[in-house]
Amino acid sequence: MVQIDVRGEQLGRRSTVDFGFVGDTKTTLRALLPRLEQNKNEAHLNESIEHYVIAREGLDKLASGDSGRKPIHPQYVASVIDRLASKDAIFTFDVGTPVVWAARYLRMNGKCRLVGSLTHGSMANALPQAIGAQVSHPSRQVISMSGDGGLAMLMGELLTLRQHELPVKLVVFKNDSLAFVELEMKAGGFLDFATNLRNPDFAKIAEAAGLLGLSAEIPDQVEPMIAQALKHEGPALVEVLVSRQELSMPPTINYDQAKGFGLFMLKAVLNGRGNEIIDLARVNLIR
Repeated sequence: MVQIDVRGEQLGRRSTVDFGFVGDTKTTLRALLPRLEQNKNEAHLNESIEHYVIAREGLDKLASGDSGRKPIHPQYVASVIDRLASKDAIFTFDVGTPVVWAARYLRMNGKCRLVGSLTHGSMANALPQAIGAQVSHPSRQVISMSGDGGLAMLMGELLTLRQHELPVKLVVFKNDSLAFVELEMKAGGFLDFATNLRNPDFAKIAEAAGLLGLSAEIPDQVEPMIAQALKHEGPALVEVLVSRQELSMPPTINYDQAKGFGLFMLKAVLNGRGNEIIDLARVNLIR
């Protein structure tokens, strides 16, 4: 275990380290490289690449944009953003399911950048971070992957975009719920409650604030709307109606999660909410 940190007091704070170095990463690595022996065993590398290829294939299958089907799979929306965005785009994403879709479908190339709240868990972070990124990098494309709950919390920042003429592009994943909180409740064996959102028409609100406001209700509209927004010279918002029941499955499912989800389904049926189980199966099993 090796840790490099500009602040020496941070060494060993999170984990026991075998080698601790005080300094910035680039300088320290340059000093260490001549002291390292080349490891010619590629078994681990090859195994990791093979694992990624299989995982990538599975993820891409989930990003289906079946023509005319409602609601839209959020994976498809994220894959379209990845395909149409500039190679050096700066992406921000709200806490919740947008984090999952960004992590799984935005492919890094060494030029673009991801900015998020991540372990801080600060809700409604995407738009303010996008504003900061656009001000500091005016020549680069900045795309905010916003949740409907996150955008609603700081919707006044749309006026900031207009006031300062910041060409941030917002893609709003509108599922009328606090989807990640809802998923956590289900995995814990609880019937979800207090997660429903009575959302406005975000596209119309964007238009009223002086932005380009667009919406996509079926998969066929996703790519044209996002493409139009990205070509627009000023700030733009695309509201996409995505599935509320989409499961952002973890890489591995432990026993407690499986038990909790099974308990949730049983409670849902007993409480007259069996239609939710049917909808959940339809969204996640039928692509």
